[in-house]
Amino acid sequence: MGVLLVVALQVRPVAPYGDRLTPHGPEERAATAVRARGAAVEAYDPAHGERRWRYAREGRRPLDVLPARGHAIALWDDGLVTATDGRSVRWHRALPAVSGWLAAHGAAGVLRPLPRGMLAVVTPRRITAYRTADGDLRWVLPARERCAFRPDRAVRHGPNLLVAQPCARGAWTDQLVAVDDLGPVAPDRSPLGNEMPGRTAGHPDPGKPLAPPR
Repeated sequence: MGVLLVVALQVRPVAPYGDRLTPHGPEERAATAVRARGAAVEAYDPAHGERRWRYAREGRRPLDVLPARGHAIALWDDGLVTATDGRSVRWHRALPAVSGWLAAHGAAGVLRPLPRGMLAVVTPRRITAYRTADGDLRWVLPARERCAFRPDRAVRHGPNLLVAQPCARGAWTDQLVAVDDLGPVAPDRSPLGNEMPGRTAGHPDPGKPLAPPR
C-alpha cells in the first residue's frame, strides 16, 4: 500500500488546470499593462516595456484578458475564467457548456467589468457575476425562455451594463436587460451586498437573495 501511495503522489499533477506562471522581474515593480499574446497572458512594465510575468495553461489559449484592480482576469478557450496578480493564480471559475460557442463566436464582450470590484461574464444562456478579489459567485441571471444574451452587443451606461437579449417572440422591452454590481436593475429590489466578509458594507440593506425575473 505504501508503494502505491508513493506512485500516486508522483503522478499527481503539480499544477491544477495546467497553470504555468513565470515571473520575469522583481515583485515590487507593479505590472499594469496586460494582454493575451499567443498561448499566454503577459504583463509588461508600462514605462520600460519589460515583461514582468507570463501566465499560460498547458494546451490552452487565452481568448481575452481584462485588467481589474491589480488582477489580470483571463477567459480561456475551454471556458475557464482565471485571475492572477503575477505572483499566484488567485482563482479559477468554469463556465458551463460554452467551449463550443466560444470556438464558433469568439470572446467579444464576454468579460465585462462592473462597479465596486465586480465582474460580469456574459454568455448566451446566462450572465454570471463574480467578486474580482476572490472569485466569489455573487449572482446569476438566466436568459428568458426562447431568448439569448448577446455579449458583443452589451454597452455601459453609467454604473449599468445594458445587454441585448434577442427573443424569438415578445415585446422589445424583454429584449434588453440592465444589470449592475448587485444584479438586474429593477424597482424595489433587495439584493445581497458584495463586500468581502468582515468589511463594512457599501450597501447597508442586505435584503434577500436576488431572484431572476420570470
